[in-house]
Amino acid sequence: MEYFLIVVVFVLGYFAIILEYYIKVNKTAVALLIGTICWTIYMSCKISSDLYDLGHHVSEISQIIFFLIGAMTLVELIDSHRGFKIITDRLRTRSKRKMLWVISVASFFLSAVLDNLTTTILIVSLLRKLIPDRKERFLMVCIVVVAANAGGAWTPIGDVTTTMLWINGQLSSFSVIKALIIPSIISLLIPLIWYSLRLKGKFTSADLQKVEPAEPGAKVVFSLGIGGLIFVPIFKGLTGLPPFMGVILALALLWIVTDLMHYPHEERKHLRVPHVLTRVDTSGVLFFLGILLSVAALQSAGILKIAAEWLNKTIDNPTWIATLLGIFSAIIDNVPLVAATMGMYPLEVFPMDSSFWHMIAYAAGTGGSILIIGSSAGVAIMGIEKIDFLSYAKKMSLPVGIGYLTGMLSYLILRPFLT
Repeated sequence: MEYFLIVVVFVLGYFAIILEYYIKVNKTAVALLIGTICWTIYMSCKISSDLYDLGHHVSEISQIIFFLIGAMTLVELIDSHRGFKIITDRLRTRSKRKMLWVISVASFFLSAVLDNLTTTILIVSLLRKLIPDRKERFLMVCIVVVAANAGGAWTPIGDVTTTMLWINGQLSSFSVIKALIIPSIISLLIPLIWYSLRLKGKFTSADLQKVEPAEPGAKVVFSLGIGGLIFVPIFKGLTGLPPFMGVILALALLWIVTDLMHYPHEERKHLRVPHVLTRVDTSGVLFFLGILLSVAALQSAGILKIAAEWLNKTIDNPTWIATLLGIFSAIIDNVPLVAATMGMYPLEVFPMDSSFWHMIAYAAGTGGSILIIGSSAGVAIMGIEKIDFLSYAKKMSLPVGIGYLTGMLSYLILRPFLT
């Protein structure tokens, strides 16, 4: 009965997170609350007061949290120098169709190195400066969400859910890239071609505005920051140390470089790491902490094991399970969904780099684009661009859903050649 209360608390919290935009309560506060309450109920039901379970989960969760803080700081440091201007300068074109393709390709590959949320905010911020008319940029903004989510699915550092699977040992770097790059491209190409055939005309010269110049040292910071993020999987492979150690090493080196670069100049104080740390999305990091803690409580209570056994008896097909989880991720935030899946299916059931984990990484990353509430990138755009749920659903759900299913089918066709 007591463990049933954990499920009730978790489900109610889940609905509050889904309805964040409507109930006006921040999802981070809800996630931290349900994480704390779930563990309080679990510990009150135990005969022993041993904190081993909690300590074990916190040690695993902390690796993800430290990695996110380090990676987000690197990205903010590049952004504060306007280092991404090296890429975004190439987005300027008057052709609407060409703009659609250019921002999609840029978002797809940027997201593979950064993450889908950061990429979306970056590209959309640029679009807001380039195209002031909100109606003119509506489709562009929507396709950025799709491209960023697709691009984040095929690398270990491109999406927090893929990062979680990588850090916890479900995926290896080269395996996930090799398995998912083609399905991810296909999932983007379907909606991209869909709207390319319908989009015509050009932006007027009045529509396109100028963007601010880069800060001093932008190219150096961009090169070192991106290089550091790309080096993280290599560092893990060479040393065997967890990924957060690699990203902390990259941050420390770039911190020293920027201090030496800007220390003599008082007017550049905003370009140094202490100031940049104030811009890091701490709320997002705490959201992951709350969600992962609550899912860990479900796992320790044995609830996820029961759910996995029920799924296996009811569906008994890993492909269908992964595909359905991707569709669920359009409605439910993909972070708790993947966290729950990791708890439901230990490595003894599906070992490292099995096709099940490839499909989960793909499904969680790209399936969240079907609805705007299905990914952190989509939710962020709801707030930034004031896009409502129905407007996105009418415009994007059908082509994105077809793209998602086509990409999954392409993975199943290619699967025999990946082993």
